Amino acid sequence: MGGERHEPPPDGFEAELDQIDALNRMQAPRSVPAERQMTADGAQEEEVRRRDARLLSAGHAVAEADSVDEALKLVAALYDPDFPLDGQCVFGMADGTLSSLGQYGFNPGGVDRGFRMPMTTGYPAAEVARTGRAVYLASREEYQSRFPATWHMSARKNREAWAFLPLVTAGRITGVWLAAFRSPVAFTSAERALLTMTGRMIAQVLERARASRAELELSRGLRRSMRTDGPALTGLSVATRYVPTGGGLMVGGDWYDSIDLPNGRLALVIGDVQGHDVHAAGLMAQLRTAVHAYAAEGHGPDAVLARASRFLTTLDEDRFATCLYIEADPSTGDLHIARAGHPHPVLRTPDGTCLIKHVSGGLPLGLMPGEEDYPVDIVRLHEYEVLMLCTDGLIENGGHDMYTGWVRVRDAFSPGPVEDLEGMADRLMAAALSTEPGAGEDDAVRDGDDIALLLLRRDPGPARAEVSRRRLMLTVGQDQGEGLSEARAQLKALLHDWAKPDQVDTAVLLATELLGNVLVHTDQDGALNAYVTGENGHRRLLVEVMDRGDELPHQRTPGELASSGRGLMLLDILADQWGVRPEPEGKTAWFALTEGPPADAGDTTTV
Repeated sequence: MGGERHEPPPDGFEAELDQIDALNRMQAPRSVPAERQMTADGAQEEEVRRRDARLLSAGHAVAEADSVDEALKLVAALYDPDFPLDGQCVFGMADGTLSSLGQYGFNPGGVDRGFRMPMTTGYPAAEVARTGRAVYLASREEYQSRFPATWHMSARKNREAWAFLPLVTAGRITGVWLAAFRSPVAFTSAERALLTMTGRMIAQVLERARASRAELELSRGLRRSMRTDGPALTGLSVATRYVPTGGGLMVGGDWYDSIDLPNGRLALVIGDVQGHDVHAAGLMAQLRTAVHAYAAEGHGPDAVLARASRFLTTLDEDRFATCLYIEADPSTGDLHIARAGHPHPVLRTPDGTCLIKHVSGGLPLGLMPGEEDYPVDIVRLHEYEVLMLCTDGLIENGGHDMYTGWVRVRDAFSPGPVEDLEGMADRLMAAALSTEPGAGEDDAVRDGDDIALLLLRRDPGPARAEVSRRRLMLTVGQDQGEGLSEARAQLKALLHDWAKPDQVDTAVLLATELLGNVLVHTDQDGALNAYVTGENGHRRLLVEVMDRGDELPHQRTPGELASSGRGLMLLDILADQWGVRPEPEGKTAWFALTEGPPADAGDTTTV
């Protein structure tokens, strides 16, 4: 979570860049007039910045490489007329032998996968592996003089300079990197520092490929588990992106999720666990699973976040997470939003205007146990409006603060057709990952934070005439014995013109079962809400029965003589849809029936 804690770049990258700058300044000519000196200094500093930018750009890509071969190919981008890098090889060490793990720029038949050499051989890479000290050979003559026994291996390769550097991880030599050049190289202090820094990046790729396979698989598994396609729900479209930045050297705690809820709604979640290490990724995986489970059970946004906060506290009392949870109704565009310390969403109107949508919020998850209060705001998303949810990396990457980062997001989010949701997501990610005039690529890599992005668009529905909506609301108290019969009579009256009378009987039976369960198994009153919507012949009945009891019902298999336990079984058999939804106080059991065509008057049924 980039906004809460800034950790130093791995392996002293920042210090080494400063060292490169200092070394180049030390090499500036001292015996020229002041004006010429300033000009020379400016040109040299510009060249240093240009080279460092290439290094950082290559480093960002190298750090995400999946193999040594891919890393070497990306390192080749460091080529420059003054730094003519032309061929590379990485040697591994095992059982006193050097072997080739990957190469780039060598012709077939040269250094390949079948290369093996005892570490006692008088070869530069073997010496580096034995001593841990880099070997720099600035010319062919120097190579032949220092290593006459193996000089012939490189004599016919049309290269003029070589550097062999140890690949060190956690104080242990894990390999050797060979960098070959097509023309002589002086190997100044700045050039050696550049090679050393590049070698460190390659060492991390090698270590990840060898000893950190579990971490890599964790990261990939988490990314695969995040949906990239929006759910197929009429009325809403979703686009998502996830990019591990900061060079990709560490696994972060950012995540997003979209969850189909049992009541026909859609839950959208975005969050960020503190930290960028494997522990943060592990916590994120568990927290994401818990949020998904709480949502699937039917809890409201506030209850989901409160339970997730308590769950995170049981996992790690020293870490916290921000999260934003939305329950969206595709039919109306209503969004029920709860926020736990997360950045506010951004609303894009159909004309491209972008507004920060301030919503109420509580403390980050796990920050203060016992203080899980997350108010719910209701926002209506209108047709062709887009709501953006993101983690702070999208705003702050590249050295931006919240204000300048918001301006960058607005400029990328505003243009383009609203129909191209994927294009919007691509523009936002490109803006966050590009170098800005006010912040060099140096800053973008050092302070990079993972980025999770989720875009939600309200799509226009089919044109249709307004239809009437009937509604019945009543409460049956524990001391009202006649309440059930009154509820049955009122529900029948609500469905007086329903096309199929047997569906009316079914609705009355199921509603009676739900109300009866409340009165028999709790000491609470039961509240019934019934809604009829749609056009005649194709209407939908939704019946909800609420009580303040905490215990959720569960389906049983009653015996033949059992006097109870058949309520949920009947719901499962007779209702088109049904479910039980936990509420902040109590629960709601519901079922739905869709009006069928009237029975043919000429049909007869024999019993």
